[in-house]
Amino acid sequence: MDYVIGVDIGTQSTKALLVDGQGRIIAQHSHSYKVDTPKPRWAEQWPQIWLDAVEICVAACMRKSALPRDSVKALCVSSLYGGSGIAVDAQIKPLYPCLIWMDRRAEAQVEWVNRHVDLERLYTITGNSVDSYYGFTKMLWLKDKQPQVWADTRYLLPPNSYINYCLTGEVAVDHSSAGNIGGVYDVQARGWSAEMLDALGIPASMMPERLVHSGDVVGGLLPEWADRLGLSPDIPLLGGGVDAAMATFAAGVTQAGNHVAMIGTSMCWGYLNQQVEARHGLVSFPHVFNGAKDLYIFGGAITAGASVSWFREQFCQAEEQQGRETGEDSHVILERAAMKIPAGSDGVLFQPYLMGERSPVWDAKASGSFVGLSLYHSRIHLYRAVLEGVSFALRHNIEAGTKGAQSLDPRLIVVGGASHSDLWMQIIADVTHFPVYTIVQEVEAALGAALLAAHAVGLVDEAQVHKGWVQLERRAEPQAENVELYSRLFADYVALYPALKPIMHRLQGA
Repeated sequence: MDYVIGVDIGTQSTKALLVDGQGRIIAQHSHSYKVDTPKPRWAEQWPQIWLDAVEICVAACMRKSALPRDSVKALCVSSLYGGSGIAVDAQIKPLYPCLIWMDRRAEAQVEWVNRHVDLERLYTITGNSVDSYYGFTKMLWLKDKQPQVWADTRYLLPPNSYINYCLTGEVAVDHSSAGNIGGVYDVQARGWSAEMLDALGIPASMMPERLVHSGDVVGGLLPEWADRLGLSPDIPLLGGGVDAAMATFAAGVTQAGNHVAMIGTSMCWGYLNQQVEARHGLVSFPHVFNGAKDLYIFGGAITAGASVSWFREQFCQAEEQQGRETGEDSHVILERAAMKIPAGSDGVLFQPYLMGERSPVWDAKASGSFVGLSLYHSRIHLYRAVLEGVSFALRHNIEAGTKGAQSLDPRLIVVGGASHSDLWMQIIADVTHFPVYTIVQEVEAALGAALLAAHAVGLVDEAQVHKGWVQLERRAEPQAENVELYSRLFADYVALYPALKPIMHRLQGA
């Protein structure tokens, strides 16, 4: 029997899956690491931690499966959005940490773009707007603040492109990663924009000449890496792509109108379309499947699951201790308590802007808040309010996205760590008005990468791709009484940001 391996390089961990042609998981392995945050609102990682993690995870899958190395026919790597990309020299040696998606240091560069670049042309050409989230503004930060690094830079490579180079010796960038850089990619022409590169002062030579679709073969596995990974030399490595789109693909999203929320450290809600309007405030790039035709259009919150983790780590030591003593996950303990709190958290609203915010707010100086507190409220009220606040952020993006979608399916698929929470799935259904479905299998982007690999080598045909490998489970239906309450609270949630924005900005400058 033939097999493939899908890998997903995440912000906090990497996962590899070894699967057969029916999508059955034969072996899996994950490896964790941390994000470097040397200054407030900075977030960076050295690519060596990703390369080490890929080696650990793939080699472990082969070791656990005990399969013959020649039975694995392809490898595909999905990765986090790498922001600036990795600045590498002519020998493809990294020169500086990668400024990843959550890094917000490029605010001065955003202001420069707003003053000096024709924004109408940028919107029209790229299908994207201007924010320190986008890789092109982070590239300008490197140019301004690290002139020696900039002078020595040959290419700026997305994470999966760098890993593919290490494993194959071939330099190529997939269209989803290129489009997600924003600013420098022509979304209609599916190529680098010479006009925008010139306007931004970024040398076209720093953009790798070879662009590939996510399912295209970049090259064969180098013999030295074949030995280290336990695979055969020359097996094909695919272009791969951005994790949010890959997770969406894993959930069976291959047709216009399909939409999925991926809620892990961050939240990405996205749908497929063939046109894009940058003024709706969402991000767009070619999809990882059928990318010559379809665009993946998404919006997201920077700190979704990260808000939950932050609250649990900072304020829930009692539940953490109880979990250590009983062996029960502290999330489960907190959820059980939060289910006793009524919808709306007795009037507490939370804004999940703990690292600024992406769409549709686009404000690096936005900050988190709890509003409506009284002596009556407990820590558990606040915990539930955090779940509700991230759900309101999801609805905020859905409402922005609906302006550009031809239509949306009458169900919402949720993937990622949040899908483990029954309470959160019910809150999302009540807030968004969509029935919520989740994937029975506990894997997302890595499975999408594996499915892409299986299609590339003929283990599945296009009809099977559209059908997908996953099984969906209905998790929550909107409850009428909660829908009405949350609609009122959502209006207050939306009104909070413009009301508090001047104060947020003053506090950021304090």
